Formats: sequence, C-alpha cells, structure tokens
Amino acid sequence: MSRYTGPRLKIMRALGTELPGLSRKSLGERTHPPGQHGMRQRRKSDYGLKLIEKQKLRFNYGLTEGQIRRLFREAKKSAGPTGEKLLELLERRLDNAVFRAGFAPTGIAARQRVRHRHVLLNGQSVNIPSIRIKPGDVITLTDKARRIPGVTECLAEPSLTRPEWLHWNEANGSATVVRTPDANEVPFPVNIQDVVEFYAVRL
Repeated sequence: MSRYTGPRLKIMRALGTELPGLSRKSLGERTHPPGQHGMRQRRKSDYGLKLIEKQKLRFNYGLTEGQIRRLFREAKKSAGPTGEKLLELLERRLDNAVFRAGFAPTGIAARQRVRHRHVLLNGQSVNIPSIRIKPGDVITLTDKARRIPGVTECLAEPSLTRPEWLHWNEANGSATVVRTPDANEVPFPVNIQDVVEFYAVRL
C-alpha cells in the first residue's frame, strides 16, 4: 500500500485527533468525521477502534502498511513492552527527528528534506528517511537548505516544542540526540495497546 497523498485534514477528522506529523492545521470546531453523515454519532466496533489507533501511527509518521508491520515485528522480538518499543522505533526515524528538531513544518516535509539531501547526519549527507538515530548523533542542515524561506520560517517558529531527547544548539543550528525517546513523548494521543492487539491477531 502506497503512502497517502490526499487531503490531510480529512484524515485527521476521520481519526478524531490532530496529527502534527501530518499537518500543521487544526481541527478547530470540525471534530466530527467528514462526509454527509459525519455529524451522526455512530458506535464503532472493537475492530474499528483498534484500526483508528493504528492509522494514527501510520499517517502521522507517513509509513506504508508494510513498513509499520515490519517495525511491529521488530518491536515484538525486542525486550520490554512491544507497544513502547514500537513508539520508540517510530520516534527514532531520521525524518521524525528532523521534524521534531524544527527543520520542517511536518513529518512529510521532513522526509522531503532528507530525500533531497538537505540534511546532514554527523556531518554526512544522507537521503534515507528511515535511518535510525541514536544518542550522540548530530543533525544539521546544509548551507543551501538554510537559505530556503520555508526552513527559515520553521526554525523561527517550530510546529512543536522540541523534545527533551533533542538538545538544540542555537549558535550553529544543530540538534543533538541526547537519549532514546520515551514512548510518552509521542506528540499526539494514541492507545498503543490497541495497536498491539490489532497486529497480534494479524501477524
């Protein structure tokens, strides 16, 4: 399944929550699902509730279904709670770190920055958004990227407050990973147990 490229606000309304990695827009008063019958209060099945939680992760981090399934399998094999490990793996993606550092307005834009080689990881040019960052890694932008108007605006006013696991150096405009992200630092509400149960019977 390919990545979603359609209306982003429509997805957030369908899922009932704002996803900062998907869009900077706010739901405002239109918190009900889109469509002619969106205002009606319909009871969701147990499957439907679990699917919504899974879709929150998929759309916020911009993953295909195959990618998130592979991450779940890896999280399941690791030590510790599967759900917390899954969130950690998602937060440790390079494109997410670029977004959380304030180099891009959304996760989608951050992935594009990486793909176009505007991002340097430990001084080296990279173009793979799924690279897994680790403590000690330093993320910066190329000189060319710093001159992009959208980048300048984003650095002046980041979409989100920079997380504690990233140390921001204002002098040289770099972000250093100081520790592994915690599951509770995900910037949107998600019931990760529902995600675990969703995949537990399908993988």
